[in-house]
Amino acid sequence: MSSTTASERMTRRAFVAAASAVAATVSKPALSATPQEPATMPPPRALSARQQAIAPITAAAAVGDMPRLGAALAQGLDAGLTISDTKEILVQLYAYAGFPRSLNALGELMKVLEARRQRGVQDAPGREPVTPIPTGKALLALGTANQTQLIGAPVRGPLFEFAPAIDEYLKTHLVGDIFARDNLDWQSRELATVGMLAAMPGVESQMQSHIRVSLNVGLSPEQLREVAQVLARGGQPDAARRVHEALDRVLADAAER
Repeated sequence: MSSTTASERMTRRAFVAAASAVAATVSKPALSATPQEPATMPPPRALSARQQAIAPITAAAAVGDMPRLGAALAQGLDAGLTISDTKEILVQLYAYAGFPRSLNALGELMKVLEARRQRGVQDAPGREPVTPIPTGKALLALGTANQTQLIGAPVRGPLFEFAPAIDEYLKTHLVGDIFARDNLDWQSRELATVGMLAAMPGVESQMQSHIRVSLNVGLSPEQLREVAQVLARGGQPDAARRVHEALDRVLADAAER
């Protein structure tokens, strides 16, 4: 394969992962690093109870399933999610499922917390972001750096040339304002995003992109399959199937290189 072709494929990979909030218009990408663990590595670490609780919350919230969301929120708080953790993933929800779903989910969280308080449950408040977030050109630079780190390559592509505003919004807001908030780690943010996208039909390309980003931030294929298992046990079989299918495709693409 020529160096020019490899460069073009890297560009397409970066573009699709970054454009998770818009319709994908390019061919399927692949990660800059092969998402397969060497056979000599130790057995993968299982997700913590707190990590397992994230995707069921965001999957229910993304489709407006309020009864399931209420149950998932209570289970997540019992599993170690703080109030700040939970608020943060529901705020992030708006970037992928829209403001109405995010606002409704935050309202449901308020109801769950109040019901728990009335029963005498004292949920840990967690912490708020402490690192100041820049503005203007400094925010664009921060978002660009975050995006490149998440994806593994600089992001560019014809869609961003066609609609440069979406490129700026992705860089300055999604991976600038939101991912720069340091009260939630990037693995948790990607588990939340995988849960959201898994629940929504018609976003297969974005789902595959975020599987790749999840691998880039240190989650293993086995941990992502565990996400699918948790979704299936929680009564979300379609979401579980989409995680398996996206992961299988990503790993198959990697094996073909």
